[in-house]
Amino acid sequence: MVKNGILLIDYTNQLRARGLERDEAVLTAGPTRLRPILMTTGAAVLGMAPLATAVIGGLLTSTLLTLIVVPVVYTLFDDLGHRFRREKRDLAAPTLVKRSERGVGSEPGERD
Repeated sequence: MVKNGILLIDYTNQLRARGLERDEAVLTAGPTRLRPILMTTGAAVLGMAPLATAVIGGLLTSTLLTLIVVPVVYTLFDDLGHRFRREKRDLAAPTLVKRSERGVGSEPGERD
């Protein structure tokens, strides 16, 4: 069930790369990945029902941790990263760089 958390974080990062703000990406990724996470957990629980109730409890607990704790910890680490990073840019906010009129390696005032 660790894979569910990894996929949730990966999808959140994909949304941020597309330009969504962090909070919006986290709030979009959770509901989007909810159904696949619940289906995976449900299939595992039903498959193990005759064998072990302790394993089922662990799967249910890990599912709740994936859906609740992982997004919260992601947000906290992102805030912490912004606090310690020198540059105050957000991964979701790309900046356009204006093309230089000078050629590479030319002195100021020289034209190609």
